[in-house]
Amino acid sequence: MKEILISLFSLVFLIISAFHFYWAVGGTYGSKVVLPQKLQGELAFKPNRIMTGFVAFVFLFISLFPLIQNKWLQIYLPEFILKYGYWALLVLLVLRSIGDFKFVGLFKKIKNTAFSKYDSKFFTPLCIVLSIIISILLLKS
Repeated sequence: MKEILISLFSLVFLIISAFHFYWAVGGTYGSKVVLPQKLQGELAFKPNRIMTGFVAFVFLFISLFPLIQNKWLQIYLPEFILKYGYWALLVLLVLRSIGDFKFVGLFKKIKNTAFSKYDSKFFTPLCIVLSIIISILLLKS
């Protein structure tokens, strides 16, 4: 069971990372629904390619984290990262699930944009599922 959860967790974050790398090099598929929008349809923020690439590397690291922690990959990480990494991810995913009370999460106010519909159907539920996976992994470690 633990192996399946680790594999699923890593695969999901690897896919998310791949999308961010794709957008960082100029790809546009899916880009209209992944950024929060104001009521008028204007983007709440517009990340540049460098920031998108940085986020891609962060998601890539997150995808590798459980593989490293469970010694499926032999990459050295400081002990504090191995000890507190899942807890940090859990907190971030729970906060993302709750949201900012405006654009993202369970308690968002703006609900009629393309992003908010995808956030309600896919992004927030995914964050909740990933939070549950991390919680199970924490209980099993």
